[in-house]
Amino acid sequence: MEEHEKECTVPDNYEMSAGYEYDTLMRLLGVSVSKHLLDDRFTLIWANDFYYELIGWPKDEYEAAFHNRPDLYYQYHDSQKEWEELSETVLNAVSSGQNGYHMVSRIRRKDGNYVWVQFSAQFSDEYINGHQVAYSVLTNIDDLIRAQKEQSVTYENIPGFVAKYRIDQEFNFQALEGNDRFMEYFGNDAVGSGSSLSQRNIHSNMDTLLEQKDRILEGKPLHFLMNVKSLKEQTLWLQVNASCIEWQDGCPVYLAVFTDITDVTELREIQRKLTEQAAALKDALTVAEQANKAKTEFLSRMSHEIRTPMNAIIGMTTIAAAYIDDRQRVSDCLEKIGYSSKHLMTLINDILDMSKISEGKMKIAHEPFQLETVVESVSSIVYPQASDKGLVFTVPLADLTDTSLVGDSLRLNQILLNLLSNALKFTPEGGSIRMEIRQIKKNSDTVCLRFTVSDTGIGMADEFISNLFHPFEQEDASTSQKYGGTGLGMSITKNLVTLMGGTISVKSKPGKGTTFTVELEFDKPADQRSVIPKKQHMIESLKVLIADDDRDSCIHTSLLLKNMGIISDWVLSGNDCVRKVQDAHNREQDYDVCLIDWKLPDINGIEVTKRVRNIAGPDTTIIIITAYDWMSIEESALNTGADSFLAKPVFASSLYNSLLSVTGIGKTVRTPGEMTQHPELAGCRVLLAEDNELNREIAVELLRMAGITADCAKNGEEAVKKFLENGEAYDLILMDVQMPVMDGYQATEIIRNSGQKHGKTIPIIAMTANAFREDVMKSDEAGMNRHLAKPIDPELLYQTLAEEAAKKRHS
Repeated sequence: MEEHEKECTVPDNYEMSAGYEYDTLMRLLGVSVSKHLLDDRFTLIWANDFYYELIGWPKDEYEAAFHNRPDLYYQYHDSQKEWEELSETVLNAVSSGQNGYHMVSRIRRKDGNYVWVQFSAQFSDEYINGHQVAYSVLTNIDDLIRAQKEQSVTYENIPGFVAKYRIDQEFNFQALEGNDRFMEYFGNDAVGSGSSLSQRNIHSNMDTLLEQKDRILEGKPLHFLMNVKSLKEQTLWLQVNASCIEWQDGCPVYLAVFTDITDVTELREIQRKLTEQAAALKDALTVAEQANKAKTEFLSRMSHEIRTPMNAIIGMTTIAAAYIDDRQRVSDCLEKIGYSSKHLMTLINDILDMSKISEGKMKIAHEPFQLETVVESVSSIVYPQASDKGLVFTVPLADLTDTSLVGDSLRLNQILLNLLSNALKFTPEGGSIRMEIRQIKKNSDTVCLRFTVSDTGIGMADEFISNLFHPFEQEDASTSQKYGGTGLGMSITKNLVTLMGGTISVKSKPGKGTTFTVELEFDKPADQRSVIPKKQHMIESLKVLIADDDRDSCIHTSLLLKNMGIISDWVLSGNDCVRKVQDAHNREQDYDVCLIDWKLPDINGIEVTKRVRNIAGPDTTIIIITAYDWMSIEESALNTGADSFLAKPVFASSLYNSLLSVTGIGKTVRTPGEMTQHPELAGCRVLLAEDNELNREIAVELLRMAGITADCAKNGEEAVKKFLENGEAYDLILMDVQMPVMDGYQATEIIRNSGQKHGKTIPIIAMTANAFREDVMKSDEAGMNRHLAKPIDPELLYQTLAEEAAKKRHS
């Protein structure tokens, strides 16, 4: 084989250095990234999938055809000039000691069409086989180049003279550019020359321009007449229509159209066309700039937002692995991983649905949820971080009677986490963070909640607060360097609150801390069943004492008990608790239950428990209330007489369940993590078509948990074969869409048209990652009954299977 035909192979010791986060963002953003040697061929070492999508060549075909050598790529092989331009740009950058290079060129795709791209390369300190390594990003700017060309054509075809001027504060006019007709009349030196004919014409009309000075320096639209001379000394009367199209260093830049009205017979028609075309140009420029800005801000915002749930998933996975034998800890980690995964899935869906970007829309869910679940999720993330930093974190509840709500729990979670993350970031050690949740009003259909997040951190100046909710805003450069962040969090939070129909306000003083107040209204669920049954069994006769140093928490807990029919007492210190228990014991009216906060101001909850147990004996139940992980105190607390633990903040359902366990009745309220049972699915047999082994394993296990037997097929062809051989044995079919050999759409059509007895009627449910509206429509057209988007929500899967099974039984 000739030398130039030898294939360049990747060295055995080469490993991709991009981390998991980088790889994930590259897939989401669709950026073409490649790695090259700075040899005479610019040998390709590695490229991501979007590099091959950009050039239109499948990776294996590209490597086979060009052996990873750009100099053999058919565009450069056929055009030595283009190869020399690229080589010269790279080599000049290397020889001049630059860190990289930028250039705009075009790339020829496999189909022969060209796309314009911007090359952005960075030279690294890495060497392979003695050659320096460069990382390149290719950005598709084909639409921008085409728009510029179209604008240029329009620019040249506007009737009259067109020029762009920059006017500084001393009222000097600098011509920046002009169309061909402008150059023809006023000379080739009309642009950029202080002595040009166009400059002399400006000076000769200075009186007229001075009348417009204030409007010009304010960037307002201009309309006036000028008397000028052409290069051939021809005197012309020009109608000037000018608009400020940008600002440079505080100076307006005007696009001016000069219409020759020396012959007024065509004036009105020309003016009409000029006005329409000038407005169209300005609108097109504005739309292009807004679209570009929206995309840039959206990608930056999503990069910031993706990190939060990813951090939780990775962190909880690490913790679960470290405590693999601790069933309770692993269960807790899995619950948090699940919640963060759903959050991440929502973000990914927003990124993929590009219509939301162009329309500036983000849908808000309207689904039932439990406020307890959101608060517990947020608290479980914030409490450990606050503790590690030496901060006190409290979550008092006030007048809270309705916690079953309808709205967007993920967006609420995101709002609270953003506000609390800010408080954690800007509050120094020894400070405190407080998230109060207060129910401020309700009616028969809605509940309004006020979330107040306050801290004792560094605070903000008044002049910065007015810009707080603008993207990328931070008080000064040192803020980002010291505390990190992009300045997007508060902008995102404001937008989410607005989308949810709420309000957000902030109060802050430098060195005194910050308070954010968010008010949101939620609907009540149609099913108004209380988490607390009307029959209170034995708990109404309980006598309860609450010991907590937070007055609001005491009042809130006593209100919850009152709603259960229980009259309680409360104290604010450990010593008062002990005295209260002693007094009751002396009167032979001992408390049935003592709710004791772990952290009291005088003596801690463990010591209080010990003293209460010595006084009251074994008949008084002691429940330790703690906002932190009680595993660290569990052994000592139980040894000193505690019976159980209750997590802060205290909600009605969790308190009620604890008291039920005291009476021996047992827990009757279903926790958010428990699934609805579907006994009607037991014994069903499902044909599962799924090519991915891991997804197949997950689906089989989820079906088994509901008592469903699954028969698996690895592709559409195998699924068709199994159905044709034994179709009567199956109650339903779960069909993946993207599979090898035969996809799910084709398999469904064959089953429907097979003539098999149940081919027309058996429920076929699409279970696929293709989650857009057009995918749902396509599955419906293929003959499928329902559509489930991956990742699969187990409860939704069971509900869908139950509904379809019921339809089949009644058909």
